[in-house]
Amino acid sequence: MKRLNAPKGWSQLLFVAPTEPWAALRAAAAAGAAGTTATLIAAGLRGRGGGGFLTGAKWQATAAEPASQHYAVANGYESDPAVFTNRLLVEENPQGIVEGLAIAALTVGASEAFIAVRAEYTEAIKRLEAVIANAEREGILGSTLLGTGRELIITVRPLQGSSMIGEETVLMKALAGKRGQPEQTPPYPSEVGYLGKPTAVNNVATLAAVPWILNNGAEAFAQIGDTTQPGTVLVQISGSVTNPGVLEVPTGTPLNEIIAAAGGTASGASIKALLAGGPTGGFIPANLFGGTPYSGAGLKGVGAHIGSGALLALDDSVAIPELATMLTRWCADEACGKTIPCRIGTRRLAEIGQRFVDGLAGPADAERLQKLAADVTDSALCAHEALAPSPLLTGVRYFASEFGPAVAATSATPASGRS
Repeated sequence: MKRLNAPKGWSQLLFVAPTEPWAALRAAAAAGAAGTTATLIAAGLRGRGGGGFLTGAKWQATAAEPASQHYAVANGYESDPAVFTNRLLVEENPQGIVEGLAIAALTVGASEAFIAVRAEYTEAIKRLEAVIANAEREGILGSTLLGTGRELIITVRPLQGSSMIGEETVLMKALAGKRGQPEQTPPYPSEVGYLGKPTAVNNVATLAAVPWILNNGAEAFAQIGDTTQPGTVLVQISGSVTNPGVLEVPTGTPLNEIIAAAGGTASGASIKALLAGGPTGGFIPANLFGGTPYSGAGLKGVGAHIGSGALLALDDSVAIPELATMLTRWCADEACGKTIPCRIGTRRLAEIGQRFVDGLAGPADAERLQKLAADVTDSALCAHEALAPSPLLTGVRYFASEFGPAVAATSATPASGRS
């Protein structure tokens, strides 16, 4: 998967390494924890990993927890199949990620920090370790942080396992060598994280933005993209587009502009839908592309989410019921099995979807789908469970005719709760 050149006028900051390495870390040390978090809050930086919490507020909460040790973690573990946004970012801007993590550790009072990545990302691991090793030789990291005598050890942690490792409470367990099952939140990792200690967990894209903000100012960042979630995000667009790849996109960019930036539709193709958010994402019909901004709120409003940053363009050859059922089955296979609604409910959802695919769905299956989806989402322990019904729900919502006469368009609305 390649990086695509952004159209003229689009702000670029995540893929751009700091022009003065470690200047932002020195600025954070001078500003202190209060000054650093105030700047990030003023900038409006929110997490790029799913929850969308204010980064500065998360760091404040972590630092405020009384504990003998605090930790900071960069989450670069990509959960969804065939998604490479984190890998590409780490390979192109390892300096920004390591420096952002060092700033997080400094701010929350951590002397130890980790960068979690997939074990097969060998080039990314090599580049991260090279930045850390150079910084330790220069006395910036390691046994003496910026020559102050304070210790900060940053370690790259290659991980292998299921897609659930991307969820932050599971990630904390994986780092500690424990079984990967999610925990109820609250308490959040900022209270009870790695080894039971307060931990600031941030996506690598969130951390890569931190040095830019401290070097360029909160106001400059706040003016980029959507005002409620400013900055840029990485979008991997594939499927029926001319130039599939990864784009750095200002938040709030309409979906049709992202498609155009990828060269538009592939030759002879007509895009009927986008799948936004990976296997737990939602289908968005073509008539909504122009009016749907690529932001957390914008995608949620149409039943999708940012998730891993994946957009899959689907042409008329794709049968929505078949793809939605396949994605639901994947979600069921990846479930950790901790809760009954996820362990059993997602499999029953896939069975209902298969009946639609096979033309065997009965009159009650549409209502059964909605009720079971609501049960799964409303009782969810983690985002995987909460979002697993999304492909079928949005498929029925927007492409009712493809599901056959058993689905009436008037009753095809999203389930309540967290969908």
